[in-house]
Amino acid sequence: MAQYDVYTNPNAQQQRAFPYLVELQSDQLRHYSTRLLMPLARLPDTLADLPRRLTETVEVDGERFYLAAHLCAPFPAQLLRRPVTSLRHEASLFVDALDAVISGI
Repeated sequence: MAQYDVYTNPNAQQQRAFPYLVELQSDQLRHYSTRLLMPLARLPDTLADLPRRLTETVEVDGERFYLAAHLCAPFPAQLLRRPVTSLRHEASLFVDALDAVISGI
């Protein structure tokens, strides 16, 4: 497990809307039993109503998803399986989206 690793959402009821979860928690906090995760959401028909900093998209397995930063939550690490990819190269998008939630748009 590493920061910006992407996992398949283990919650079957949420997988349709949020198929992936991205670990945001710093690697320095490995000793905790939970991880801070950001869901990746399927793109709606339009993102025009949302602020730009909350509509950035990333690609996983050939599909584009938007960062659902407002839905970040702790999650039990033991429920996360093998990562499907890493989005470390998109780290600035995740930090910017979190900042928008915390500091305002």
